[in-house]
Amino acid sequence: MLTLWGRKSSINVQKVLWLFAELGLLENRDFKRIDAGLHFGINKTPEYLKLNPNGLVPTLEDGQVVIWESNSILRYLVKKYADKNRFSLDLIQMASSDKWMDWQISTLWPSLRIPFLGLTRIPEAERDYVAIKNAFQESNRLFSILDGVLAQQRYCSSEQFHLGDIVLALCVKRWIMLSNEYPDKTGPRLELANISRWYDDICQTTQFTKAIE
Repeated sequence: MLTLWGRKSSINVQKVLWLFAELGLLENRDFKRIDAGLHFGINKTPEYLKLNPNGLVPTLEDGQVVIWESNSILRYLVKKYADKNRFSLDLIQMASSDKWMDWQISTLWPSLRIPFLGLTRIPEAERDYVAIKNAFQESNRLFSILDGVLAQQRYCSSEQFHLGDIVLALCVKRWIMLSNEYPDKTGPRLELANISRWYDDICQTTQFTKAIE
């Protein structure tokens, strides 16, 4: 039995749900998801902390194996279900994808997280709009780096869809939403044609829209 702990609205849980969809596992009767985090609670209970001492989501249980950190879960699942032949396990392909996964979590998301949480979680009276706008504009700069790469190839890693595309597309979804819903709070979003082409391609050719409601 595969058990995924985490609420569906979490970007990190969505990474795993999308991968499950790509691997054809969402409808598997041996898979279940348990809501945890934010208003669902659970993630700070002693029982959960035994699984994930960070008290964060997602956490994946695969029998006796317990894995946390969303990108680590993605790498584990791709290797476990290599027989699905959905993602290349070629060393160069994996390394090219890995660098974007690390970039997303260490460079891009720390900037994008500030306007995302600031405008969707923090009460209006407590928002730091200067920090929100500055961080969103830094996100613009970072996305322009990705846009430059996508001018040369179909996907972030190469000509094949891979894990790096999953984690980045989920960030793009939030980047677009923020600028559409809070244009006066974020400042303008850069018009990046290569990201737009890539994002539309992913929406049409992968399980993205099916997995992320």
